[in-house]
Amino acid sequence: MSIEKRWRVLKANPSKAAALFQSLKIHPALCNILIQRGLDTFDYTKDYFRPQLNHLHSPWLMKDMEKAVARVLHAFSNNEKILVFGDYDVDGTTSVACMYRFLSKHYEHVDFYIPHRYREGYGVSKAGIDFAYENGFQLIISLDCGIKSVELIGYAKELGIDFIVCDHHLPDDILPPAVAILNPKQADCPYPFKELCGCGVGFKLICALTEKLELDEQEAFDYLDLVATAIAADIVSMTGENRILAYYGLIKANKNPNPGIKALSILGGLTQEILINNLVFIIAPRVNAAGRMDDARKAVQLFVAQTVEEALQWAEELHADNSNRREADSNITEEALALIQSDENLINRSSTVLFQPHWHKGVVGIVASRLIDHYYRPTIVLTQSGDYVAGSARSVSGFNVYEAVHQCKDLLIGYGGHFYAAGMTLQPDKVEAFCQRFEEVVSASIHPDLLIPEIVIDTEINFNDINPSFYKILCQMEPFGPDNLRPIFITRNVFDSGYSKVVKEKHLRFVVKQNGVTFTGIGFDLADKMEFLASKQPVDIVYKLDENEWNGQKSLQLRVIDVKPSEK
Repeated sequence: MSIEKRWRVLKANPSKAAALFQSLKIHPALCNILIQRGLDTFDYTKDYFRPQLNHLHSPWLMKDMEKAVARVLHAFSNNEKILVFGDYDVDGTTSVACMYRFLSKHYEHVDFYIPHRYREGYGVSKAGIDFAYENGFQLIISLDCGIKSVELIGYAKELGIDFIVCDHHLPDDILPPAVAILNPKQADCPYPFKELCGCGVGFKLICALTEKLELDEQEAFDYLDLVATAIAADIVSMTGENRILAYYGLIKANKNPNPGIKALSILGGLTQEILINNLVFIIAPRVNAAGRMDDARKAVQLFVAQTVEEALQWAEELHADNSNRREADSNITEEALALIQSDENLINRSSTVLFQPHWHKGVVGIVASRLIDHYYRPTIVLTQSGDYVAGSARSVSGFNVYEAVHQCKDLLIGYGGHFYAAGMTLQPDKVEAFCQRFEEVVSASIHPDLLIPEIVIDTEINFNDINPSFYKILCQMEPFGPDNLRPIFITRNVFDSGYSKVVKEKHLRFVVKQNGVTFTGIGFDLADKMEFLASKQPVDIVYKLDENEWNGQKSLQLRVIDVKPSEK
């Protein structure tokens, strides 16, 4: 049974939309969407539909960029060993691959290091610094991590190792004692675009080095497909520079991809043009699976491979990790749902906290997200990790789960995270009290409306508005992502043609019509909405537009998200 959802249809300023229509002459519904996204002039929309690489900001605008470049060049001229250090997720491993590939091209004393998720944990690790010290490295470039590693970078400094930190996470008041910190989110950093991912910040350092070494700028652009993969996977804002980088990164991924991306595309069965969605759902999970199930070093090996043949060997390992990850995630989700369904007390809570010692630590965050699809509320999944219990929290739209975890801090050994996701460790004997406290905090502070999922709908259209040219402009709004999501439409007073049916027991195949225009579509997990269609009464449907290819023929179809009876 799917969860009942609330619908909210966005409104655009009518006079602004009318003015935009006059200058663009595209469908008024598309003008509404552009206005809602802050694209209210002809020039803004031109930049949006035709992103340009020469609109990227100068890397020298970033605070400490001069210092970072000078320190790298100092290492070059003094034959110092450089260690490229990054986190074990997609953003971290692509960052390391880009930086390592670039530096190795121009300098021989370079190596990379990825901390092991379970032995060393997230971010800069003592084991990593000790490795650098024992092997004579004098400079560490940390990517996608380091901004909070005050003590550890201090420890490295005592050992005579300098740090350049490239990070995009929010800095605390006290910054680490690095020789340079590149992070546009620093309070006094004048860099105009604040939403780069870790790989984006590393890319900016590569751009600055490219300029300083008087290389062709194309050398930096060779990494754009990896930057786009990081942007897609890290769910950063798809506006400004990120949109330009992702747009050209996709062109690179299709025309002349990194061997690792090519190898993962082959194993993922990708035969058509790579879109941002493919990076999110085919490339990223396989890269992330390495760190979740085993060792993320092989994700970097994949991206630094020189040939597709070499990359395929690593890709097969990642592919196998991902299959294991899927199996673990599916089994644990089933077990977790059975636990909730068998306990009246758990069903009626404002939060979900579940603990089983045998669950795989690498997938508890994914499982928490899956549980929210069934029981829409802040969720924590815990498992045994050595002598401790470790877990991941995920939230619902509008609720700060990090703050809720923070209010349980006296029961925890450690915790960290942000608005929508957090992680924590605790003693096994504190689990019961933590479950209780978290529920108390959530039920006391969450607004009941936040426990009902909301679908935000961009604009209302009729079936006769939808044609190939409408869809073509929609496709030019790619790449989609946060702050530029794929538009969601509503069409009201639609009737079943008599041919809609349930498929594979869970899904609904739609054949629906409005004013003589018929469309087909698919609604995943919407089988229980068949009763609305079968009633012969009008319904309102919410959907995204898709292209379907069958026997070489392309046709537009609806990817239906929800259905409700039309209001009389």
